[in-house]
This record gives sequence, C-alpha cells and structure tokens, in this order.
Amino acid sequence: MKIEQIRNDLFDIYRQSNARGLNQSAKWAAEMSRSIKNQKQVKTKCFLSINDLNNTFEQPMEQSPIVDNQLINDPGYLFAKSVFDCEEYKRAAFLSQNLIDSSAESRFIHFYSEYLAIEKERQDRMIEPISVVPNYLHRSFIELKNHIEKLFQQNDVASKDGYMHYLHGIVLLKLGLNKEALDALFKSVRINPLCWCSWHQMTQVIVVESQMSNLVLPDHWIKYFFLAAVYLEIKSYEESLYIYQDLLKTFEDNAYIRTQMAIVNNNLKNFDEAIKLFAIVRSSEPYKLDAMDIYSNLLYCKESRTELSSLAHILNKIDPYRVETCVCIANFYSLRRQHAKSAVYFSRALRLNPKYLSAWTLMGHEYIELKNINAAILAYRSAIKCNEQDYRAWYGLGEAYEFFKMPTYSLYYYSKVLFLKPNDTRFIWALGETYEKMSRYEEAANCYARAGFSSLIKLANLYERMNEEHKAAVIYNEFVTNFEAKKSQYNLKISDLANAYKYLAHYFHRNKRYKESYAAAQICMYFDECRDDIKELLMTLDGVFKMPAKPSATQKN
Repeated sequence: MKIEQIRNDLFDIYRQSNARGLNQSAKWAAEMSRSIKNQKQVKTKCFLSINDLNNTFEQPMEQSPIVDNQLINDPGYLFAKSVFDCEEYKRAAFLSQNLIDSSAESRFIHFYSEYLAIEKERQDRMIEPISVVPNYLHRSFIELKNHIEKLFQQNDVASKDGYMHYLHGIVLLKLGLNKEALDALFKSVRINPLCWCSWHQMTQVIVVESQMSNLVLPDHWIKYFFLAAVYLEIKSYEESLYIYQDLLKTFEDNAYIRTQMAIVNNNLKNFDEAIKLFAIVRSSEPYKLDAMDIYSNLLYCKESRTELSSLAHILNKIDPYRVETCVCIANFYSLRRQHAKSAVYFSRALRLNPKYLSAWTLMGHEYIELKNINAAILAYRSAIKCNEQDYRAWYGLGEAYEFFKMPTYSLYYYSKVLFLKPNDTRFIWALGETYEKMSRYEEAANCYARAGFSSLIKLANLYERMNEEHKAAVIYNEFVTNFEAKKSQYNLKISDLANAYKYLAHYFHRNKRYKESYAAAQICMYFDECRDDIKELLMTLDGVFKMPAKPSATQKN
C-alpha cells in the first residue's frame, strides 16, 4: 500500500480522535505517523498490494466532517470540548446537550461526557477491594445504553457514525454484555476502519480464538495492528511476533511496536530479548512510561537489583502518580524483601486504576509473604473479578487456602488453574499434592505421572505409602537411570538420588535379587544421607555371597 495513503489515514485518525477527546487514539496515530518510512510505497506480506488500492475497504468509509473550519466556527462545540478537556464531564454533557444535531463531534462529546462522568464516579468507589458500587451507577449505564440505541433508531446519520458505535460498545462492556459489545465494536470498524479506538477495544474483549470466527474484518492495513494485539491476548505469541516484526519494516524504530514485541517475548519466556527491546525503547524515549511496569517485572524476575532501582528512581522523578511508577517501586521493594512497603505501592497503583489486573495479583503475593492471608484472598478475588482468565490469581487462592489447611477449597482453585494452563507441570504437581493431603492417592498418582520426570520422586514416595512396592521400584529405577541427564534441567536433589538407591537396595534384597541389591547398596555408601542405614544390609549381603552353596543330590551320592 502507498505510504502516502497510510500517512493520510493516520492524519484522519488523529484529527477525528482529537476532535472527540479520544486522546489515547490520537496519540497512537501521531506516534505511528512520526515513525513511518519516508518512501513512496511499501511491499510487505501484511499490507495490501498496489492492485487492491481501488478496493481498500469491503464497505465504504463514512467521512466525518472536516474539523478545521466547521468546528472552529462553532463556539458551542469549542466551549463544551474545552470543558471536557478539563475533565469536567458532567458540565460538558450539559453544555453539549443541545448540540447533538449540529455535528458528529458535538454529538459524540455529549454522550462520551455522560459515559465518563458515570465511569469516574464508579472508579472513585472501587478504590478498596471491599467497596460496593451503588446500583444507581449500573442503572445510569443502562439509561445511557437505551439513549444511544434510541438515537440510532431516530437519527440515520448517528447510526452510520463509527465512533458512536464505539461508544455504544464500551457502554455495553460496562454492563457485562460482552458479545453485544463485540458486535457494536465490529460494526464501528466496518463503518469506519479508521476508528482505532474500536480496533483497540476489541483486543480487550477477545480472549479466545473462537470469538474471531464470525468476524470478517475490513481489508485495511490497520487490521494488522489489531491482529497482532489479538494474537497476543489469545496467547498465539509466535503469530503476534511475526506481524509486529513485519510492521516494523514500515514503521521504523517505532516505540509502540517495539514495546509490543517486548511484551510478546516476555510471554514467550525470551526474557533477555524482551529486556533488550525495552532498553532500546528507553534509549529512544526515556520519558515513555507505557509498559514500564512489565519491564520492571522482567528486572524483578532476573533479580537485576541495580537496574530495577535505577528504573524506579527515574520513573518516580518523571511521574510518581502513574500506575507504572507505583508497580515499579513495588517490585523494587519486593525484591528487597520489604513486602509491607511493596503492598503499599501496589495499593497506590490500584487507587489510580482499580481494574489493573496484575497489581491485584502481585499485591496478593505480597500479602502471602506477610502471612496476611485474608487480605491476599481479597486481592486474588479482585484480580479474578477483573479477568477470570488470570491463572496466577486462581493459583494464589489455592495456596492461600492451603495455609488455612482447607484442601477442598485448594482443590477447586487448582482445578481452575489447570483448566487455563493444562500442560503446566507446576499446577499439575500442586493438584497432585492436594489430592495426596486428602488421601485420594489414585488421583494424586495420576497427577504426578502426568507431570513427567520432575515429579518422579513424588510418585515413587506415593507408591511407597500405598504399599505398591513394585511400582515404586520401577519409578525409582527410572529416576536413578536418568538422573545425570536430567539433573540440570529439573534441578534435581542429590538427597533424592541417595534415597532412591537406598530403596532399591532393600527392594532387591527382599526379592532375592542379591547382586542388584549389592550394587545399589555400594552406591549408597557414597552418600552421607544413607551410609549408616545401609551398612547392616551390606553385612547381610556379604554373608549371602560368602555362604557355601548347598550340594546337589548327585554330589551327595
């Protein structure tokens, strides 16, 4: 697709978004435009070919009024927009109520102000996890939804405004009507593919691949940003990374794309590459705070104390009241084992954004460290309320109820985790341990067997408790045979190897396999853990090997 067309589209996105107070969307368009390649056309696997230029969209895009002259000459719009920019949303809604028919921008400002006024009050009441949002706020969202839908029926121009359908979609989301919201957002981009706000919001709604099955997206270059973000959300990380790498060929040195690539690499456990990408972003835009909380999580996991300390100090100087800053400082204190201070900063982050999923989960971890289990449970439940797909919060609840010695509850939460992460051996192991505590040994054995080599010792120990000595011996034998090859991969313990040989020595002796018993016992002598216990068995085996064989009947004759 021609670079000039992409540049013009980005200018339109900026202009339309800015006129409607959609600042994040306008910022994104400006950032993309600044980094675009300075050439006439681009040929990548993502974008349309030159032959498709005349058929860019599957449906024609509705053109919004030009902001320049028409709106500048509308003092009512200018005043309402100025009040809106000062975050006086109720006042802006009142001032623009008679301007609904004057322009698309004025109409949007009126309804968006009403939405933000309700949302601001709702968020103010969600600061604490035990807070209750009043019913009248829920009713306010219902009334706003009905008002917008009535407008669509009565005003043909409004029903063909992509930005109004975006607003309809986010109101539906507040009411928990996710399917209807996705339909509204999809209709928004079908009407106007330049509604970046709708594309972005759809990435927050789509959490499983099946939700994509009925979406026939407009054939427009902007959809590749959407697809990359959706693949990231549904955990198709390789596909997401491929698209972002391709987009970087057109939008060179773009901080947004590099940040998204860093997040993908983080999810792929490519921590060094993710840190490298974040470092590049910071060198080009040292005052950019977006996703710096994720960067701080990476530094925390790598235990890079100096780098994390430096990042926390820099972010605190730039803006101490940003969510990313609070999370970064919280991670810094957590790495220093100052868990009480860490919990305070996670709490500050949640005052700024009560729906910040990661902060709820991480604050729960800090409360676990402080042995404040009730507070941890509240934090984990708040995380799940934000996103039921957060396996870490489900796992945290399982651990919390283990502390209270309530394995039935732990079993429920670990089962939830395993549904979300069916192949993660950590959670299979945790479920197995819970079954074992409940004396449900068969289920526990199935879990340990499913967890693979890392849980062989647990499985062998369990078979011992079940008096299944032959099964235990088979598992122990597999463990000692593969110990050297697997010890670095699974961080295996020498003490487990010693106990495995000790068990095999006694098992072989009980089954009169004396040579194998003697060999295992000799190896046990190398381990301090079992040397004293095995000496008596070795003396017994020495007696067996020294005892003369009984003469046969022919020898007696």
